[in-house]
Amino acid sequence: MSKKKKKYNSIRADSKTSVKNNPVKAFFVGADTYDDLCVSEYTSLDKNPEILTACEIIAKLIGSMTIHLMQNSEKGDFRIINELSRKIDIDPIETMTRSTWMEIIVMNLLLYGDGNSVVVPHTYQGIIKSLEPIAANRVSIVPYDGSYRKYRIYIDGIARNASDLLHFVFNPDKTWPYKGAGLKAVLSDVAKNLKQAAHTENAFMSSKWKPSIIVKVDALTEEFAGKSGRKQLLSDYVEAAEIGEPWLIPANQFEVEQIRPLSLADLAINDTVKLDKQTVASIVGVPPFTLGVGTFNRDEWNNFITNKIGVLIKTIDQEMTKKMIANPKWYLKHNMLSLYDYSVNDIVALSGLVDKGVLNANEIRDRLGYEQVEGLSEFKALENYLPVDQLSQQKKVVGNE
Repeated sequence: MSKKKKKYNSIRADSKTSVKNNPVKAFFVGADTYDDLCVSEYTSLDKNPEILTACEIIAKLIGSMTIHLMQNSEKGDFRIINELSRKIDIDPIETMTRSTWMEIIVMNLLLYGDGNSVVVPHTYQGIIKSLEPIAANRVSIVPYDGSYRKYRIYIDGIARNASDLLHFVFNPDKTWPYKGAGLKAVLSDVAKNLKQAAHTENAFMSSKWKPSIIVKVDALTEEFAGKSGRKQLLSDYVEAAEIGEPWLIPANQFEVEQIRPLSLADLAINDTVKLDKQTVASIVGVPPFTLGVGTFNRDEWNNFITNKIGVLIKTIDQEMTKKMIANPKWYLKHNMLSLYDYSVNDIVALSGLVDKGVLNANEIRDRLGYEQVEGLSEFKALENYLPVDQLSQQKKVVGNE
């Protein structure tokens, strides 16, 4: 008894957490168990599958949209097709497609650059030759001359004027509003929880402490007291049996019980992961079903396109228009209508606008995926659609015809 007490005192003295001061919280675990229960190493947000997937969904959607060069006029805005529109929408840089180019910009904006994405325009004699997106780890944004309004962007340690670069900002910083803050602080705790859940699940699935059958034996029997004796028991009575053959065991020495092994549901891992995925979807702004939570909802998807994608592309359009377009009547605009989820019935319902002269028949065919037909690009309306002040000029009124 005295030996046990002495051993206890030595452990208490060497431990960083005093058992005397914290008698309930103090406990000891083995090294292997600690590794399974605790994840101590830091992981960046771009290493988390859920956060990465949510940001990639937004980036790929924006990358798939065409960019229109538009012009204001007294009769309404219309699209311009020239070399500038081709450069921006088709060939922004020689080493990649426009879709990939825009995906990189958005991923830097949302994830890699903590709310900042920088593009360097390369020009020759005033003509844009390429628009180079810069990796986030090459960029530093530093206040200039102690001002809260002026700043410089350092690329590979070389200072550049912000006015000469495209600088896209997401979630402006509260102190330096010209600089993005991103989602790092908001998502850090959720990312840690998701990593811990994945680590716990992997450890659980690979654990050896999940027997489906327990065999009770008389421990007082000498041959079952040691490890070799128990192994011999399994070899003689269990492993030797053929598939489907009943076990024949001594009635007084053995008792066989079948148990339900501990599952992930017992650990509430699934509920925790579901809640964390919903939190990630809410913070990033994507529908939860895109991360595997819930089912597809068309209204929810269209709302996501309008309120999340629509707001984000306004930031991109305004920065590109401000820095790249010299003509005050021109501006850039992403074609957001291509991302909405339309059913065939919805598109057919638009044909009612053809009778009112709002759309032409070829625009409806384009929505349905059919090629253009000559003669269907004219805007037509039924003859009884007249301005209010001309209703008295109808033939059935004038002349009683």
